[in-house]
Amino acid sequence: MSQADDAGASIDLRTGRGRDYPTIRQFTIFLENKVGALQAFLRRFVKSDVRILAMSINDSTECSILRCILSHPEQGREILERAGLAMIESDLIAVQLRDCSQPLMDVCSALLRAEINLVQTYPLMIKSDNCLTVAIMVDNIDQAMETLANHDFRMLNEDDLMELY
Repeated sequence: MSQADDAGASIDLRTGRGRDYPTIRQFTIFLENKVGALQAFLRRFVKSDVRILAMSINDSTECSILRCILSHPEQGREILERAGLAMIESDLIAVQLRDCSQPLMDVCSALLRAEINLVQTYPLMIKSDNCLTVAIMVDNIDQAMETLANHDFRMLNEDDLMELY
């Protein structure tokens, strides 16, 4: 998809937030807290290429807050929008963990030294270079990505997630 600017030059609109953007997207969905709501949510993806790579649920009396990372976020968003589900999109960082006894310690130490707060974290259900991968939400995503890159951590983007599935 492209569009011409005022000077007539073609601009590739995918670069505004394309799949090669260095983060991954998390969808936060508000579900009614009732029996079968989660299964109904999961069924929406059965006949699609979209796979749920990570999921977290926080439960309250009135509703459940489901956070998930999808293998094909654009298609996933379309499915969620067609279902009329209330949702929020957020950017997270997918970080490959090192093969050591306490792999999260290296990530947390690097972020702490840069005074970056970790807001959320959960593992991704993917196989990438035989490494475990964790999704993290931080209070300063650009600084966190720079810090992790400076400490030689490999970060995955949405293209990487699609290739893994």
